[in-house]
Amino acid sequence: MTRRAIIFHGTGGSPGVAWYPWLAGRLAERGFEVEVPHYPGLNVTPIAEFRPAVLAAHTFDRDTVLIGHSGGAALLLALLEHVRVAQAFLVAGYSTRPNDSAEPVLQESYDWATIRGNARDFYFINSATDPYGCDAAQGRAMFDKLGGTQIVRNDGHFGDYNQVYDEFPLLDRLIA
Repeated sequence: MTRRAIIFHGTGGSPGVAWYPWLAGRLAERGFEVEVPHYPGLNVTPIAEFRPAVLAAHTFDRDTVLIGHSGGAALLLALLEHVRVAQAFLVAGYSTRPNDSAEPVLQESYDWATIRGNARDFYFINSATDPYGCDAAQGRAMFDKLGGTQIVRNDGHFGDYNQVYDEFPLLDRLIA
């Protein structure tokens, strides 16, 4: 059986930036069927409207690995209220507004018990030096509600328009 991995880019991102193509290639070499969809409406369209389209566009099962970066990580929380997967990796993730920007990807509240039951493993990878507030405190807040593993680095936002982050070996090693 082929395992599936879906990598969700962050706000204003696209499948070809940062470490997404590198990780997709690494996972494909390991036999994963990898999707790196482009969602320009991420964190633009309110999550209640956005989530159903994402759920309908992909197949999720108990062997699926979800990887989300920044706004894509926040999207994972909304998806995990509705689907069961093997692993969820929230990179520079957040569950409350990390700064003064509007965050349409966030829900007003989350069913943490349902989310907790819908993934075998949770990983929260945040940076103490995240310039957007998607920092270790955000990761800790999710970890406290969901358990799993929290990893804190000093790696900025793990890639964006002014931070080159073309490879992510740690993430590659963690994906089972």
